[in-house]
Amino acid sequence: MDPQIRVEPMDAHNEALLANVRPCDWVNPTPSGRYNLVVIGAGAGGLVTAMGAAGLGARVALIERYLLGGDCLNVGCVPSKALIRSARHAAMGRRNAELGVSADTPSVDFAAAAERMRRLRSEISPNDSARKLADAGVDVYFGQAEFIDATTVAVGDARLNFVKAVLATGARPSTLAVEGLDEAGYHTNETIFTLTELPRRLAVVGAGPIGCELAQAFARLGSEVTLIDKHTHLLPREDADAAALLARAFEHDGIVHLTHCTLTKVDAGDADKTLHLDVAGETRTVAADQILVGVGRTPNVDGLGLQRVDVDFDVRTGIKVDDRLRTTNHRIFAVGDCCSRYKFTHASDAMARMVLANALFGGRKRFSNLIIPWCTYTDPEIAHVGLYPREADERGIRIDTYTQPMAEVDRAITDGDTEGFVKIHTAAKNDRIVGATIVASHAGDMISQITQAMVAGVGLNTIGSVIFPYPTQAEAIRRCADARNRTRLTPKVAKWFGRWFAWRRR
Repeated sequence: MDPQIRVEPMDAHNEALLANVRPCDWVNPTPSGRYNLVVIGAGAGGLVTAMGAAGLGARVALIERYLLGGDCLNVGCVPSKALIRSARHAAMGRRNAELGVSADTPSVDFAAAAERMRRLRSEISPNDSARKLADAGVDVYFGQAEFIDATTVAVGDARLNFVKAVLATGARPSTLAVEGLDEAGYHTNETIFTLTELPRRLAVVGAGPIGCELAQAFARLGSEVTLIDKHTHLLPREDADAAALLARAFEHDGIVHLTHCTLTKVDAGDADKTLHLDVAGETRTVAADQILVGVGRTPNVDGLGLQRVDVDFDVRTGIKVDDRLRTTNHRIFAVGDCCSRYKFTHASDAMARMVLANALFGGRKRFSNLIIPWCTYTDPEIAHVGLYPREADERGIRIDTYTQPMAEVDRAITDGDTEGFVKIHTAAKNDRIVGATIVASHAGDMISQITQAMVAGVGLNTIGSVIFPYPTQAEAIRRCADARNRTRLTPKVAKWFGRWFAWRRR
């Protein structure tokens, strides 16, 4: 088992979880005959691939070295969003007076919030269970997979022969080579959800999506949070205006954010940990009870025997695939975090569906044709799809940008959610949407309308002709379309309209 992932505390909820995703009495099948498809890794990509192939009638084996469900169920999307929901509710409760509600300021019971998270995770886990997979016709093997040759994978003493194989081994938290950090102890997303007591002081290293989401959640649940990052602003890959709005929200939540900052050393005392920092050339220390490190993801490529089957990979960027998701061994495909820069559950799902066609039926579906949105679930949420302006510029694509502040949208005003915007980029001089960023309380839901338009080839003008219910925050999308339509009324066109209306008054 992976020593970095711990299922703790061993209460009824986690016992139920393990009964589904790693049953203690599970006996691996005895291989017999050849598999149409062997899938290695049972996260989102592996599960969709295995279930989809079995549903089509293929003979399928799924190999998982630890927990079915992968990061998303066990240490990612599910537990983090459950905790974020509790944190957001606590923050809303502190606004009771502002909203005219007579109620005491809420107190947070972190142990109860953590137990709720574990309960919900266990309730969702049957969807990814060994029994469900077996009932669907998938042979489930627990253990470390290793290629023996171009048609054989070993799992312990078993040898699985295959026609095609799919690597869906995912990624793990990247580590930091910092003096004293290992000795002091720290959490990643793989261990942070084992906490049953709220840290009084939490230092978060890394201001990417994981760091930002959990820094805000723990701050709202009552921790004193210091966020440490080497970049100039939060979420360095995102729109700078979006990052600035989030920084303002973090300040309101009491988060101390240190930029241009490098962690150089950690000392462990009897009661706390001291982080030594280089902040823009100046030395500074931060005391914390717990440390969370979220500095990126490293693909899982070790121990698989990839060299033995001529599968090219890089330990930092992962398994190399072509546009059809084939590795350098065309009998072996890869999906998800182990081979893609889009490290999202929904991206793994989409890649898995593509591989089903390409691996089983010789399809020619191309990854480059996918339009993949994503969202960081802070408050406000930050969602994006398509190109950023800098990327458009790098590709020589001239764009026009239309921005609608949420502070001018009626429903956002009545909800008290005025911090945010919808920003849509179109190709210059036409309405083809090439990208968009949304900052809003439910940006993750709103971005799908723009993604759908991009997939369908629907331009911004067509969105402007859609009737939106009033009042909704999504109306901000249509207002961007209205803004584009107004640009079509050039002075020359306005002059001709004036003449025409004057003629009509005769």
